[in-house]
Amino acid sequence: MLVEASKLTAHFAPGRDAAPPRHLGRRYDRAGVFQPEPGNTVVCHVVPGSATQQALVDARARYMAMPEAKRLAFTPVESYHMTLFQGIIEDRRTLPYWPAGVAVDMPIPAMTDLFLKRLEASSGGESFDVAITAAVPTGLMVDGATAADRHAMADWRNRFADVFGYRHPDHDSYGFHITMAYVIEWFDADAMPAWETMLNDVAKDIRERAPVLQLRAPAFCSFEDMNWFEELRVFEPR
Repeated sequence: MLVEASKLTAHFAPGRDAAPPRHLGRRYDRAGVFQPEPGNTVVCHVVPGSATQQALVDARARYMAMPEAKRLAFTPVESYHMTLFQGIIEDRRTLPYWPAGVAVDMPIPAMTDLFLKRLEASSGGESFDVAITAAVPTGLMVDGATAADRHAMADWRNRFADVFGYRHPDHDSYGFHITMAYVIEWFDADAMPAWETMLNDVAKDIRERAPVLQLRAPAFCSFEDMNWFEELRVFEPR
């Protein structure tokens, strides 16, 4: 899928009157430094040392060479992952982003322990392959490589929702992605054509070098910020 400048403008250059990026000041500051924001999640990490990781490293370098790169807070390569199911996070303590019947003021470490307990009897679902669908200024949009892969990913999400005890409003429409950066300052609309060209070139390069992205098995992780996601329980696919 090709990304178009008009769509980039709508999402990344909304104009001077637009509200600031929603995570700015909480997840990261204006210097691009990630702030404490503990939580947990289920992710598939990019395999370290793989062709996929190298392709993403090269893509990152192209992003950082753009004039607007200073408007982005780049995540560390070591943190690259695809989120399979969203856990809970410190600044989102409300239903339906929190399990019903659990106190919303429970400390994050206690919530992580609770989820680990709930996951004890859980097993992995079917294996699946993931491919890039598009590159955007904040990273890569990805999805199951085939209809069967997409079905398997949906099944994993349903399994985790049942175990964790909640479903986000976008549970069925969640857009899988690999975050490489966050927006600090919105772009100018006249910068979008150059980004369109670069991003479509990046997507083409990744498709050629890593038609199936090399990802580790799904893992329940804890994190203190966006720099590192510690694997606590790995689920080997069937």
